[in-house]
Amino acid sequence: MKTVKAFAAEKADQPLGPFDLQRRTPGPSDVEIEILYCGVCHSDIHTARNEWGGTIYPVVPGHEIVGKVTAIGSDVKNHKVGDTVGVGCMVDSCGTCGNCEEDLEQFCEKGMSGTYSSYLQDKKTVTYGGYSTSIVVTEKFVLKVSDKLPLEGVAPLLCAGITTYSPLRHWKVKKGDKVAVVGLGGLGHMAVKLASAMGAEVTMLSRSPEKAKDADKLGAHHFELTTDLENMKRLKGTYDLIIDTVSASHDYSAYLNLLRTDGVMVLLGVPPTPEQIHATSLIFGRKSLAGSLIGGIKETQEMLDFCAEHGIVSDVEIIPMDKINEAYESTIAGDVHYRFVIDMASLKD
Repeated sequence: MKTVKAFAAEKADQPLGPFDLQRRTPGPSDVEIEILYCGVCHSDIHTARNEWGGTIYPVVPGHEIVGKVTAIGSDVKNHKVGDTVGVGCMVDSCGTCGNCEEDLEQFCEKGMSGTYSSYLQDKKTVTYGGYSTSIVVTEKFVLKVSDKLPLEGVAPLLCAGITTYSPLRHWKVKKGDKVAVVGLGGLGHMAVKLASAMGAEVTMLSRSPEKAKDADKLGAHHFELTTDLENMKRLKGTYDLIIDTVSASHDYSAYLNLLRTDGVMVLLGVPPTPEQIHATSLIFGRKSLAGSLIGGIKETQEMLDFCAEHGIVSDVEIIPMDKINEAYESTIAGDVHYRFVIDMASLKD
């Protein structure tokens, strides 16, 4: 075992602070990684504050991890010391169920092992995330990262990137498709970048007119105000796919009306209370309301390679580790463009 520095939440109502944790010595199939950057996801906040329930304390958040390999086990074949690698939202799965065999480890029938506040497949060992100086992960869940891109901008791809890439790929977005994105935040700005790179005609749907300039810079072809009721009527039946990233309560039916026949609206955000929709919003037009999580390891690697090919990274603000609590408050207030990323060198000082 090895003691490493970290930041943790000890209780739901306490700020994060310094914490020492024990990392296992790399086994035959393990990769040890020095963490260089770790993104700050809204899920980190929900978990640290037990807003979804079930948090295992103390919790060390962080599942947008980029770093360098410092040691490997004897059976590791795909990574070597010095490689630049990434770790996302999960660090293991059973590997034998139908979903795992289909490269859908995120839907492991026995429960995938989350990167933090979860259990490894022994169902006993608690996982601790990337707000730490190093991590040890089984080889299959370690991803190759291109050195062509700035690593601080790559880190959020491990969650925000794959969360938006996966539905775009699943619903086969292609050149000429009309894709709308609801919510210009950590997820939304990645959805705009990725859909645009896939050749789609991208529209940002927003309540805030001041976001029009940012949407344009990110690659959106159009910007539409959702507070303008006449505008919403004009857009009826326009889009093939809507990516909804909003976690606040809002009217799903208003957006379903904007879909073409056989159009799909995909939910990525989780509002605090259940939303109601009228059946006619789906029946008329044979529309679908769907949800999506992250992708499997194969698809996540595909996403990283796609981003390297197209020069795509997240727009980030770099912070030191000791500013994490302030960053949480700013994230909740929407005062970040568009993802905080922790420079983990600040934890070593």
